[in-house]
Amino acid sequence: MVRVTRGLYAAAVATLIALSAAGVAAQAPPAAVPAEAKKLKNPVAASAASVDAGAKLYAKYCRFCHGTTGRADSAMAPKNMKPSNLADATWDRGSSDGEIFWVIENGAPPAYDMKGLKGKLAETDMWHLVNFVRSLSAAKPQ
Repeated sequence: MVRVTRGLYAAAVATLIALSAAGVAAQAPPAAVPAEAKKLKNPVAASAASVDAGAKLYAKYCRFCHGTTGRADSAMAPKNMKPSNLADATWDRGSSDGEIFWVIENGAPPAYDMKGLKGKLAETDMWHLVNFVRSLSAAKPQ
């Protein structure tokens, strides 16, 4: 009976490990911002109040790496990380409001050194961040 129990236990553990590994592999984050992110429409008007709310959130969650002005000039960013310049006209991950929102929510592919804020901020707050980031940029919405 002990042998059967140990055998069943070992089989159950092996099955759980295999299922966990399959689940992790199936949930791997995308290597780029998905094309459908471009279609997301910003439900929050880019008003002065929204940009101000986004500025406060930026100071708390983003300034550490992207710098006070968004030019990726912070000396506090981790050494192995190269934050994006949010004030230039080059947007490697897309410049639409939806693409910016997706990166804020999910993180910056492909390495995801920048972690997403999903679960830390409400969607409305992430849209305020989009409006603030847009106010820093010379890039035009696409």
